[in-house]
This record gives sequence, structure tokens and C-alpha cells, in this order.
Amino acid sequence: MTSLLPLYEPQSGVLTVQYEPNEQTVLLENPPRFTWIPAQLEKDRYVLQISQSDLFIEAETRTIQPILYNLYTPDKVLTPGTYFWRYALLTEAGEQTVWSRVRQFDVQVGLPETPLPSRERRYAEANMAHPRLWLQAEELSAFRSQLAADPTYCGWDAFYEKSVQPWLQRELLAEPQPYPNNKRIAKLWRQMYMDAQEALYAVRHLAVAGVILEDKSLLERARTWLLHLCSWDALGTTSRDYNDEASFRMAGAIAWGYDWLHAQLTEEERIEVRRVLLARVRQVAHHVIDHSKIHHVPFDSHAVRSLSSVLVPCCIVMLDEEPEVREWLDYTVEYYACLYSPWGGPDGGWAEGPMYWTTGMAFVTEAMNLLKKYTSVDFYKRPFFTKTGDFPLYTFSPDTLRASFCDQSTLGDPVSLKTGFNIRQFAGVTGNGLYQWYFERVRETDTDSELKFYNYGWWDFRFDEMIYRHDYPQVEPVVPTDEHIEPVKWFRDIGWVAFHSQMADPERHIMLLTKSSKYGSVSHSHGDQNSFLLHAYGEPLAIESGYYVAFGSTMHMNWRRQTRSTNNILIDGQGQYAEKNKVLNMAASGIVEAAEQRKGYGYSRSNATAAYKENVPYLERYIRELYFFGGYVVVVDHIDLSQAGSIDWLFQTLYEMKLDGQSFKVQGRKADMDGRFVYCSSGELALTQSHSFEGVDLSEVEGLPLHWHLKATTKSARSHRIATLLVPIKHGEPKYVSYFMDDQGFDTSIYFTEDGVTHRVEVPKAY
Repeated sequence: MTSLLPLYEPQSGVLTVQYEPNEQTVLLENPPRFTWIPAQLEKDRYVLQISQSDLFIEAETRTIQPILYNLYTPDKVLTPGTYFWRYALLTEAGEQTVWSRVRQFDVQVGLPETPLPSRERRYAEANMAHPRLWLQAEELSAFRSQLAADPTYCGWDAFYEKSVQPWLQRELLAEPQPYPNNKRIAKLWRQMYMDAQEALYAVRHLAVAGVILEDKSLLERARTWLLHLCSWDALGTTSRDYNDEASFRMAGAIAWGYDWLHAQLTEEERIEVRRVLLARVRQVAHHVIDHSKIHHVPFDSHAVRSLSSVLVPCCIVMLDEEPEVREWLDYTVEYYACLYSPWGGPDGGWAEGPMYWTTGMAFVTEAMNLLKKYTSVDFYKRPFFTKTGDFPLYTFSPDTLRASFCDQSTLGDPVSLKTGFNIRQFAGVTGNGLYQWYFERVRETDTDSELKFYNYGWWDFRFDEMIYRHDYPQVEPVVPTDEHIEPVKWFRDIGWVAFHSQMADPERHIMLLTKSSKYGSVSHSHGDQNSFLLHAYGEPLAIESGYYVAFGSTMHMNWRRQTRSTNNILIDGQGQYAEKNKVLNMAASGIVEAAEQRKGYGYSRSNATAAYKENVPYLERYIRELYFFGGYVVVVDHIDLSQAGSIDWLFQTLYEMKLDGQSFKVQGRKADMDGRFVYCSSGELALTQSHSFEGVDLSEVEGLPLHWHLKATTKSARSHRIATLLVPIKHGEPKYVSYFMDDQGFDTSIYFTEDGVTHRVEVPKAY
């Protein structure tokens, strides 16, 4: 008997996909998603076996081959029970290696059923006529009939006036020029991609309107725009390697133009447009699959997003017209089915924060909708998509400002209208009225942001409105009263916890948000494990300070990403690791150990010890407890060191504070906040404040208000216990929270009283 070739089974790391499912896996959907570390760097193909027998008896075993990547989603659900799985590598010579280690998993009863149709039948019912994106041939006549009866149908009148007509008159855009000395400048980078976004608007909107109205002048103008864009150098300033944001938009523009203008183009023009589109898509596909390898290491924000913005629409319109395209589309669909989203899990969280949730969801829901209509593959049934509307609802509430973590281009502005559009999409998918309430509230507050770069350069609300109203039902809003929301919302998948009181009333709403995340400071996350934010009575009181000028700017790298910009601690002046090494970024993690609603208050306990280890190797433990009593907050910090050190307790706000002994007071426009250090084991803290952005080129924030930073420094000690009282106060409603201490025994008990109600917080003494 010929012996089989050996199989290399690398150990998984913090940045790689994992061997799943395994004995510890709690399955969330049926069938499970299978992933493993590739057995070789390239040209890897696999055979997978799934069995109810650990001996893999043939009658109880399903064998699937060839599998082209290190991930697989079965096309059939599994009967509840215990299963075993293994894989082997198929060599180019047609041989098979030995089998991998056998792993076991259990399929429970009642899981959501989310199989993925096999490659052989995935597009069997897809119509190869054009258009394929959004409305297909059989829907066009119905849309025209509705429009003839009602010119405002699905918001058509607004779309035509504001999003179509301007492009009839606009001069064709010139191809963007290179950066001076080919060195990227943020302002020019943004202008390039906004030019490309305008190109997308021109082609897509003129083409869609021209076809629906059967208007020759619109069609001819759309055709002129399309052919003009195809004359731009696909390897030039709008290529993926030069400006990926511009390249994504250019590919989308050409895809919509090719699809909707197919009948208006000559065969020679179709060939040329397809050649250009294929070249642009190939750049993106090769980067995603061969260079970024998001099926090996999934934490690449732009590469994952390019699946939605480029590969889905472009591959749909060229399916079975160019041989490479089917493979790229299969890769994309299988990634969505198996690994999406790398930034969150079944709770619906998004570790990169709500603005990157907004961007990610904007494009992925467009892609989900296109795939669902064209292939009938419905990814909305996956657990992540049924819950992800909760993430902005609880961590980016519609009345809040500067009250969420991670990179945010909209800092200081109301919650983005696009965030509202996204959550309405999930209202349409799930029927959740809370999501519809969110959308309607945001639409009321964010009324003048359409032309801001983070909207105009990314999406057209009238086009979004038209598509949604055509494809999804109107959902009745549900007001988030106490009976409808969770007072303590723990996103276990990303390590965020939100506390809320009176969410429905923006004048009385209080939100406390904290995080301690396994994602550390990777990608758009910051060195802010154990940090918190506080928004109350319409006022941002405890903020993440600074501005999101541009990714990689001095403001971004030297301030926003660093612990010193957050409401957190420094140890001997050192914060958490937040530089450029992704391995260390992920290692600089935190964990929420507990989050729950107790009798009369919300509570969380988070551990950020690992986040400081790179810079403070002598840190033994850093635990932060938060007590949310509705009208006030108590923060208790536990820091233990193997050598004596001092702690800087940091607090960030918009306003200069009034410092007095062990207290600090924020005076805002709608509310104030009284902060007091009620206990510190090493004695009184030394309070100072400043309004500088250390290490920042101030030309990046010229004309923008500076922020104020409190630093409360302890004496040197090996162990520190600090209890801090934060009391938000609505203007016109003065109040205070009284407190006293009982420190007999091994614990210090601190009693807090508001309006006759007393709560006890226990702080173990430091020895």
C-alpha cells in the first residue's frame, strides 16, 4: 500500500482564521462553517469529510471535493447530533495527503438554517440578460407602470430632480492628476475619490433614469460619461494601488454603466468597456485573494469592503461573459457565507466602531440586496445580520455626540444620516420597529449633511431611498421605552457595554459606554481598553478627544489612537500599545468579565491588563468596574504592579474644567458634570488640566476647537484603588449625590445617596 503524503497543519494565531468548528464551539447556525489554516501558501485544494462516525464509516460520511480555499459552507443543513470532521490537501499531481486531526462538534435543535448553494447550482436560475443590478428585465415594465400612475413613486421625483438632471449639464470630469512627487496628500486623496464618486453618480443615475424613462437624451449622455471614464488609465491615479477608494468607485461606475447601457452600446463598445472593467476588477481581486489573503487573515478593512463595492456588482454584470469572473464571485459569496463579519459575531457588534459599521454596512447591504435579487442567496438570514442593527441603536444612539469609540469621520456632528439609512435596511429585513424609530429620529436631526465629504463622497440618499422603498416594506416605529430595550447591553462579540436611561427622550437620556475588546488596537480601533464615554441630557461630557483628520495623520497616530486621548489610565506615563504592528495591536486586548443589570443599577467589570503589557511589563492587573445608577456613575479602578509606580487617571471633555481639591467640574451648554475622587488608596491625587494635543501637527486641526484633558496623578505605590463619582446635572435641575465611607475591615465600603436612595460600592483595600 502506498503511503500518503504528510499534511502540514500550522497553528492558528491571533490574526488568522481558526480551526472551526471544534469541541469548544457553540454553533449559531446550521450548517456550521468550516475553516482551517491553509496547508500550503498557494494552489491549495482540499477534500473535506463530515461524519457522524469518528471512524468515518462511508455510510455515515459526506465527502466534498475539490474545495478551492481553506473555508467551506455546506449546501445542506445537518440533522441535530454529534459530528466529526477532517480535511486533506489535494496535490497538483492529483494525490491526497494524510487526513488532518479529527475535530468534533454538536449541532443543536432549532438553529437558523443557512446553507449555501453549491457552486454547481449557485447561479442556475440567474438571468443572463441585462440589466442585472437591482431591477431586472421583468421588473422594469412594472416600475414604468407605477411611475406613469404616480410621478412620486418610490421618491422618483426627488431622485430625478436632484440626482439625475444635474449630470445632464455637468462637464465631463478630467482624470485626476498624480500627487506631487507621487506622495499622498490627504486633501488630494479625498478629492480624487470624490471625483470618482461623482463619476459613479453621473453614469449610474443617468443610465438608470434613461432606461426606466426610455429617454434617448439621458441614455446618450450616460453613454458619453461611461466611454469617457473608460478612457482613463486603469493603472493610473484611479488604480487600486494608487488610490483604492477611487478605484472602487470607478469599477462601480463602469459596472452600472455596462449593465444598464448594454443595449445602447455597440458590440465593439461592449468589448472595450468590459476590457477596462475586467482590468480594474482584476486589480482588486488579486489584492484581496493573493496579497491581502483575507481568507487567511480576515482583518483588512478595505479588502473586505471591496468585496461588496467592487466584486459583487462587477462580477454579476460580467458573469459568464469573462472566464475569471465566476471564480471571483464564488470566492466573494463563500467569504460572506463563512467568514463575514471578521469584526463581530452573533451579537451584531462591529469592533471598528459605528462609523466603520456605517461604511461597511452601506456597501455590504447593497451587495446582499444585489445577490439576493440576482441569485436568490439570502445572507440576511445569518445571525449577525439579524442582530447588527442593535449595534448603532445602543452604542451610537441618535441624540448623542462624540459618544462612541474608534475612528470616526463625523466627530462632533449628529449621528450620520447614512447610519439611519443602514439601520432602516435592517428594519425592513427583520421588522424591528426600534430600528425604524432610530431612522426616523436621525432623519429629523441630521438635515444638512448631504454635501459633507463623508456623505457626498460615499452615497446618494435619493438613490438609496428609491431602491429601499421599491424593495422593502414600511415598518412601524417602536419607541425605545424601558420595556423595549436592555438597560445593560453587552456586545460579547466585541467587548462593548452600553448603559442607558430614558433613551427615547433626548433631553433626559443618559448613556454610559465602555469597552474592553479582544480586537485591541487593530485597524480602526484605539488603545482604549477599559475606557468609558458619558453623554447626558443632550451633552457630551466624557469624550474621546481629538479629530479624525485622516488615517495615518499625526492627529490620528499620535493622539486619537493613543490612550492619552481617552478616559482611562496611564501607568508611569505609559498607555496601551497602539502603534503599527498588527500582532501587538491584537495582543493589546481587553476583556469584559461581567456586565449585568442588578437590583437598582447596571454593572460591568473589565480587564485591560494585556493591553498595557507591551509598554508596562510590570503591570500585574488592571480591572475597572462601572456602576451605573441611572442618574450618576461610580468608577472603581484596581491596579496592581510588581514594582512601585504612579497612575495618571485621565478624563477628556470639550470644556475647561473647574478644579477644586479632589473634584473637577465640567460646565457644558445643556448639562454639567460633577466629578469627585472619593477614595484613593495612595492618598490624594494631584489634579491638572491642559488643552494641547501632544505630538500633533496643529496645522491638521487649524480652526478647530481644542479639547480639555484632566490628569489626576497618584503617589507611587505597588497597588492602587481609585473610586470616582461622576454626576451629570441637567441645567435648571441642580442636584448632588452624597457619600460616606466605612473602611473597617479588609474592604472600604462607600455609600452613595441620591433622593433618599442609597447604594453601597465595595472597594477591596490595597495591601
